[in-house]
Amino acid sequence: MPTMVVLVKHVPDSWSPRRLEDDYTLDRDGVDEVIDEINEHAMEQALRIREADPEAGWTITALSVGTERADAALRKAIAMGADQAVLVTDPVLAGSDLLGTAWAITNAIDALGAPVDLVVAGNASSDGKMGALAGVLGEYRGVPACTNLDRVEVKGGTVSGTRTTAEGSWEVSAPLPAVISVTEQSGKARFPNFKGIMAAKKATITVLSAADCGIDAATVGLDNAATVVTAATERPERTRGEIIRDTGDAAEKIADFLEKQKLI
Repeated sequence: MPTMVVLVKHVPDSWSPRRLEDDYTLDRDGVDEVIDEINEHAMEQALRIREADPEAGWTITALSVGTERADAALRKAIAMGADQAVLVTDPVLAGSDLLGTAWAITNAIDALGAPVDLVVAGNASSDGKMGALAGVLGEYRGVPACTNLDRVEVKGGTVSGTRTTAEGSWEVSAPLPAVISVTEQSGKARFPNFKGIMAAKKATITVLSAADCGIDAATVGLDNAATVVTAATERPERTRGEIIRDTGDAAEKIADFLEKQKLI
């Protein structure tokens, strides 16, 4: 029976104020947190893969590495249609950078105890926006990674899709097992129905520690991060901007503005 793992992240709502702690990690206390919208797109694609080939018997596990509050995001994934959910939470994971997070995730996947054919992720989280986790995860797991897909299909042991860039559209494919990441253009995520919502409320979320997953504390966490933030500056408030009225010199003023912004 083929298995999919969909990565789920619990993030501050886009409408909540975002601040950094003294150690430059994101302040997650006192803000509204929700499932990251891009992960809803990832879950949608996993559900479509399962629905496209019901005889294959795909099972879908939602997986999150985060705080205990990520329970809410995982229940949203179950409400959408995931079969089960796993939360990896441990103080030693706090402050992990991209590499540490990917390492924790690959160990957590191995701890599930069954071969995983496809890992599905969003192309970039709304709080980190690194956009590299799927690629790093593929390297750690020694499997191909097809990233930034607008369209996904699994057929005959192969995952394929379309990646759109500024240069054009690319058709990519890879044999399973593999890792993929999807964009917001991959398809609108469905709303959970009443049956799914009730199932999510009653579901048991499997909670694992770092030790349960065989994660060495020396490979994760803020103190062991390969990338370190040493300074941060708050984004200035948006100004109204300048209105240029054409009195005969509008083109010159626009050119001057673009030159100052180093756009020409």
